[in-house]
Amino acid sequence: MTNKPDTTSDTHNSSRRGLLKLAGIGTATIAAATLMNAPANAKTQELTLGKDWDKTFKKSDAVEHQKVTFINRYGITLAGDLYMPKERPSGKIAALAIAGPFGAVKEQAAGLYAQTMAERGFVTLAFDPSFVGESQGAEMSVASPDINTEDYMAAVDFLGLHDTVDRERIGIIGICGFGGMALNAVAADKRVKAVATASMYDMSRVMAKGYYDALTDEQRAAGLEKMSRQRWEDAASGQAALAGGLPDTLDGINDPVIQMYYRYYKTERGYHPRSVNSNAGWTVTNPLSFMNMPLLSYVDEIAPRPMLLIAGSEAHSKYFSDDAYANAADPKELMIIEGADHCDLYDQVDIIPFDKLQSFFEKNLA
Repeated sequence: MTNKPDTTSDTHNSSRRGLLKLAGIGTATIAAATLMNAPANAKTQELTLGKDWDKTFKKSDAVEHQKVTFINRYGITLAGDLYMPKERPSGKIAALAIAGPFGAVKEQAAGLYAQTMAERGFVTLAFDPSFVGESQGAEMSVASPDINTEDYMAAVDFLGLHDTVDRERIGIIGICGFGGMALNAVAADKRVKAVATASMYDMSRVMAKGYYDALTDEQRAAGLEKMSRQRWEDAASGQAALAGGLPDTLDGINDPVIQMYYRYYKTERGYHPRSVNSNAGWTVTNPLSFMNMPLLSYVDEIAPRPMLLIAGSEAHSKYFSDDAYANAADPKELMIIEGADHCDLYDQVDIIPFDKLQSFFEKNLA
């Protein structure tokens, strides 16, 4: 069997580049008008941010911590934790924006990654995505492939304007479902110089097709029918119904994936009162915006910037990283952690390859 050049792909990419070029006509004129009303210049909404150290991990003596807010392109105010190494060189340094897992808050895995990478010399921002945690609209417990992708870009806005950050040396780390959002953001946002994910989920794929793409057309149609009609009920009541989160006990639960998530989100290991997954879960209609919006359509456009995908060998989610790696262009790397499951990469510091993350970003944000 011979390999023929994929001229269809070349035509597609050429047409896409042409469209983007056409969209840039008059850019200078448009930008001059737009900047006058840019979200970065807008006033952030007053948010009530906790003052106590309420993380699921211990505070580091080597890091300075500060609560911050910033605004995304849709005018939504986001809450973040900014971490900076106490001992840092003079001049501006590299920075990382970090979010995830899907249904978690910045006080959980994202904060652990942020604090640890700050210990290793980076300015880091762990943030709550829109409608979650301490960010605006938190009570909605809803996600969006578009808005949550934008949240990453807004984090890059914030970091690029910070007086300690070299804006030409910004990277992103995405965990679980926000790994897929991170890849989507970096494909479009050319300011980001490198991206890494841990236990990456493609939320649009799993919601549209089910685990391992096993959802039948009939099941998909039935799910959409149910959620569509749920919208009338939500509109009539004035409140979105919640789907319900993880069970309060593992009695009678044999599913190893549910057991794994329970051990993180529902125990002292990872429970947090603001975490969607630790409590009542997402809204019933939450999957609607994901089911027709494939997140990783342009993962190949991350190149020539480097991408690092980290997954556990025993993770039920490993196939998302496998497929993203296969579809991406070089430079790319897939790192498999032998014996690790999906949630091990949330908080098990003896398993999470922080040395690899440090070397990856030191090299690619040089």
